[in-house]
This record gives sequence, C-alpha cells and structure tokens, in this order.
Amino acid sequence: MSSRISGPGLGSRSARRAAAVTPLLLAVLLSGCSSGGSGGTKASSAPSPRTESTATAPATAPASPDAAAYRRWGIDKPLAAPPAPPSAKLTDGLKPGAAPKVIRRVPTSDKVVFLTFDDGAEKDPEFVKMTKDLKLPFTMFLTDDIARAGTGYGYFEQLRGEGNRNSINNHTLSHPNLRTLSADAQRREICGQQDVLEKRYGGKPPLFRPPYGNYNDATLAAAGGCGVKALLLWEATMQINDMRYAQGDQLRPGDIVLAHFRGPSELKGTTMTKMVANMLRSIERQGFTVARLEDYV
Repeated sequence: MSSRISGPGLGSRSARRAAAVTPLLLAVLLSGCSSGGSGGTKASSAPSPRTESTATAPATAPASPDAAAYRRWGIDKPLAAPPAPPSAKLTDGLKPGAAPKVIRRVPTSDKVVFLTFDDGAEKDPEFVKMTKDLKLPFTMFLTDDIARAGTGYGYFEQLRGEGNRNSINNHTLSHPNLRTLSADAQRREICGQQDVLEKRYGGKPPLFRPPYGNYNDATLAAAGGCGVKALLLWEATMQINDMRYAQGDQLRPGDIVLAHFRGPSELKGTTMTKMVANMLRSIERQGFTVARLEDYV
C-alpha cells in the first residue's frame, strides 16, 4: 500500500495521525502494497494530438549522466539509455470526463521499468542532488497535507528536473482509504488535490494513484470527472535493500515500481539516497533500465 507517513514539521492533525501509525511503518514497508483493483491496458491504435501542461511535458531532452556521477552515489556504472518511447500513449484518444485507464504495468517488450514516489513526507536535500546528478526519470504522487509539511511543495519543484522531466501528480488531499468514502467525499479528495496542483503548476495532472491501491467505481467516476486520465498501480515495491514483486521474484518489462519519500526513522537508519541506489543496482543487475512513465502513459 502507499502508506502515509508524516515528516518533521507536520501540523498537529497530521502529527497525531503519524504517532498512531508509527509502530506499523516498518511492517508496512516490508510487506509491500496491496491493490484493490485490476490493472493493465492496451495502447490506443489511433493516437490523437496531445495537449500537456508544463507540469508533465519535458521541454528539452536532458543530457546523459556520466559514469563519475553514478560512482559518486555508490553505483558502478550508469543505467543504459532507455529506448525511444512509443508513438502512442496508453491514454491517447481518451475522451474528456471518461473513466481513467487503470494501469498496473505498461505493456511493452522493452526492458524498462518506471519509478514512482508517493506521499512526500521525507524531504532529503541529498535526494535532489542525486536525481540531478543521475538525470533520473521518475513520477511523483503527492498527498497535500503531507507534501505541505516542512519545506513544502518547493522541495518537489526542485525534483522536477530539466525541462520538467519528473511530473507531480495526484495522491489525494489527506490519504484516506477511498473505498470507505462516499462518492462525494471521494470527489472532494481527488478533485481537491487536482485544484491544488493546478494552482501551483498551471495544469491538472493526468495521473492519479489511490492511497493503498484501493479504489472502486466511484473512484474512477470521480477521477475522470476531475480530469484524470490514468489510475496508476504497481507491480514491484521498493524495500530498504532490494525490491518485492507482485509476481515471481524478478522484474518484467513495463513494471511500475512503487517507492516512497522516506528517511532514516522509517528505514532502520538507511537514507533515501542509499535505498534508491540499492534499487538502481538491482534494476541494472536484472538487465533493465529506467524510462519516463509519462512517455508511455
């Protein structure tokens, strides 16, 4: 599940919530994330012209990182360059207001995986340096009352990278289990965060991840009405030293990897940068590289 964690500086409401769940954090981390819906979609055969906000569309192709940059972060060599993205995205041709596509894994034969980071509790400045050095593509799903804590949304602005390579997307206002809420309450959670992100970045994000992977028909209706094109789940979960897989014991082409903004207090003293370095080594060891999710979805 996309577990909710409160970081330093949270307000009293979030802090009380964090205190209640802190003993469960490591158990949640090690157990991975459960999903409440079905995933997997096929690309549209007839792509339509795309219009993307500056929050999701990269302006320029970033330069490739060099080997020295990887070695600085304890990784022997750079990941391979990803292949050219497909000519059609999975959401091309989706009509405005239609229910979003549910995507657990991107259908591709390319040996690529996609990194996603949830919530926004940990705001480690070293992670900003790391992602800049490595030119690392990833997708963020932020919960408003968590992301606003501490240094706030400015931290995630730094993580967007050259040409807005890394997009910022919707993970609700307060991280509830949506299946327990009424249709109206779900709409407030999803549309409310769409509005927050639109005010900050000039466009409604097209991607949404339901907390804990839990959703129902009301979720899909609310998300579609709020401008969401795809509901993103996952097939692999980042652990402290490696990954856990929904199927089998290794990555498959197109796997979406769930990770979180977490720090030493949740990771038995491990920093976020060390955890991400461990994950990148595992991805490379299995013969994969990392691609930009928004180029496929």
